[in-house]
Amino acid sequence: MIDSVYTSKIDTWLLVVLLVSAGVALVAAGATLVTKSVFAIAIGAFIAAIGAGLPVWLLTSTKYTIGSERLLVQSGPFKWKVPLSEISSVEPTRNPLSSPALSLDRLHIKYGRGQELMISPKDQPAFIEELERAREDAA
Repeated sequence: MIDSVYTSKIDTWLLVVLLVSAGVALVAAGATLVTKSVFAIAIGAFIAAIGAGLPVWLLTSTKYTIGSERLLVQSGPFKWKVPLSEISSVEPTRNPLSSPALSLDRLHIKYGRGQELMISPKDQPAFIEELERAREDAA
């Protein structure tokens, strides 16, 4: 089986929030340049890397890969490996709790011993169909 990759659906409001926060971080970091202090510039660089880099990284890297034995969820520096054989349920949700999902149009995945994860593949019907097929093949 060839791994299938699904990107995250991105809600417009979240896109705006992440881009504005990245912009504010860059402006704040840029403001440190006028001080000409090496320490202030180092702090500014750190602010830019975290405050602008992380939101952009999340926006560009959040994806879900269905393999022959596992579901790999990636979002920025974070990764979850979910064995297909341990998935007990996949249900739609709009739960706003923090998760590797860039939309409130989510799937709530229960797996393992009480573990949960919410994701937001752009094409949910195709994702669910392929995930179920992969789970059957893995069993």
